Amino acid sequence: MEWETVIGLEIHTQLSTCSKIFSGAATAYGAEPNTQACAVDLGLPGVLPVLNQEAVRMAVIFGMAIEANIAPYSVFARKNYFYPDLPKGYQISQMDHPIVGIGHLDIEVDGEIKRIGVTRAHLEEDAGKSLHEDFHGLTGIDLNRAGTPLLEIVSEPDMRNAKEAVAYMRKLHELVRYLGICDGNMQEGSFRCDANVSVRPKGQAEFGTRAEIKNINSFKFVEKAINHEVERQIAVIESGGKVVQETRLYDSVKDETRSMRSKEEANDYRYFPDPDLLPVIIDEAFKAKIKAELPELPDAKKLRFKADYHLDEESIAILTASRALADYFEAVHKKSGCEAKLCANWITGDLSAALNKAGLEIGSSSINEERLSGLLLRINDGTISGKIAKQVFELLWQSAESADHIIAEQGLTQISDTGAIVAIIDKIIAENPNQVEQYRSGKDKMFAFFVGQVMKAMQGKANPAEVNKILKERL
Repeated sequence: MEWETVIGLEIHTQLSTCSKIFSGAATAYGAEPNTQACAVDLGLPGVLPVLNQEAVRMAVIFGMAIEANIAPYSVFARKNYFYPDLPKGYQISQMDHPIVGIGHLDIEVDGEIKRIGVTRAHLEEDAGKSLHEDFHGLTGIDLNRAGTPLLEIVSEPDMRNAKEAVAYMRKLHELVRYLGICDGNMQEGSFRCDANVSVRPKGQAEFGTRAEIKNINSFKFVEKAINHEVERQIAVIESGGKVVQETRLYDSVKDETRSMRSKEEANDYRYFPDPDLLPVIIDEAFKAKIKAELPELPDAKKLRFKADYHLDEESIAILTASRALADYFEAVHKKSGCEAKLCANWITGDLSAALNKAGLEIGSSSINEERLSGLLLRINDGTISGKIAKQVFELLWQSAESADHIIAEQGLTQISDTGAIVAIIDKIIAENPNQVEQYRSGKDKMFAFFVGQVMKAMQGKANPAEVNKILKERL
């Protein structure tokens, strides 16, 4: 039998607010355990939550970016369950009236565009974190995350394989970072995914029984977890069993999913409107203000880069992968006045390699737009060759000096003096009669030998164009 996979993703996006969604406690990552949880986060008697307006603004800006319906009226509810890292005994979330309604996101897989529906996106608070290490068989609780604002983005079950799921997740990751509403740091838990996976016979309209794989925090693991779960479900059905609706955990070490608990339904949580929080009313003026602040979105930026800069698809994909990198490229192009291709090559090549090696984002680069522009100007006007430019780049990365200072201090200016180049070429031709004879008898590859000898004699400083031109004449 041929099987079809059905996948829907629930992505928890931590909003980049300075304080929590219902309290003034800080949200900074890496603080000592239980130092950023206040009385409101702990649910102590007599305290009341107050909604963070910035979290609302971020939810609305996301909704507009995916062309979703923004609810004029949304309600916070209490989702009741007991777990040690949830001190109140309930989580404040949204159920029947979420802030963001139906929208969509377009993904590209194997050169084809596919539209993935977004069912809803709702605001909620995060729970704390259970710590199982270094407690001699006991579990520790860190409540620093309790109350951290989350936007849970729920897709339609529109994906049919793990590749599409990863493409959707990557596109969403790119978008929330472009909007500046989430740092997207998956290692720190800022962007994590629950995958709902089921299988059904090809052509069947009814969905199969789904399993939910919880808290997957990398693109690689999402793909592997889904593929393993699909194989597991097909094996269960084909052996005469039935897939059970449940919550499962992906074990990346064993590359398998394991059962955690039976899957709860909404009524198991006894949702009811939170009596301490008023409904959220969003008027047209608030929406208009946010719409005016929307940045250029990734898809629109890609199209503009292609039209304005005539770059290849690979360069455009790299340069627009983050808003900060795209802004950096445009600043370098404007400051230097050099061709877009030259700017793109250095940013996607040497600069990106240096950043990756150092584990840095573009915003932390030791070479800012002005310093890289200075280097490109000297390549463009022939002061230095491309080869020498790589040496200058290394020195730029290691120091705070300008390209002009480094070139002058190191004596790296390119030699374009025809007389000096002719003298070296004539000397090398005289010293290598056999190679001259081979070249003149038709062995064109010997030309590279002479170029290499000239550049070596002139310590790489000779103007390559002049060397090639004069060599051809003298040979």
